[in-house]
Amino acid sequence: MPTVINYSFSQSFNVSAQVAYKWSTDFQSDDHALMGEGNAKRQVTWITEVTVLLKETLPEDAVMVKKAKLIQLYPDQLMWTSTHLTGPNRYSQFIYKIISDDDNTSHLNFTALHLEHKENLSPKNKALLTKELCKYDSDVWKRLAKAMKREKVGT
Repeated sequence: MPTVINYSFSQSFNVSAQVAYKWSTDFQSDDHALMGEGNAKRQVTWITEVTVLLKETLPEDAVMVKKAKLIQLYPDQLMWTSTHLTGPNRYSQFIYKIISDDDNTSHLNFTALHLEHKENLSPKNKALLTKELCKYDSDVWKRLAKAMKREKVGT
C-alpha cells in the first residue's frame, strides 16, 4: 500500500489574485522551461473549459518518466486541483488556491497529498521525503513567482 505524505506551503505574488490565477492556469506546452525543466515535454488537452489533461515527459533520476495529470479548475474560487493519473506518483492530488492579500498582491496556498508507492517507508525516511518534496515544490513556485513578476502580468 502506498505511503501518504502530506505537506503544504504558501507563496507570495506581487500581482492581484485574479491575475495570479489566470497566469497560473494558462497551461502551455512550454511551461517546463519556467520550472527549470527545459528538456521536459508537455501535451495540453482541454477537455472542457475547466478540465485539462496534461501529458508530460520529465527527467527523473537519469530517465525520462511519463505522467498524465487531470486538472480541474474552479475559477470562482481561484483554485484548481491536479490529480496524477499515471506515473510514479499516480493518484496523488495537489490543491492550489490563490488568496487575495490586497489589490496588488496575493499568495498561493498549496496542499499536497502525495502517494509514495514504496513499501515499508520508515518514519525517518518518510519525514526526510516529506521535507524534500515540500522544498522541491516550494522552489518551483518561487521560480514561477519570479517569472510572473518579470513578465509584469496584467500591466
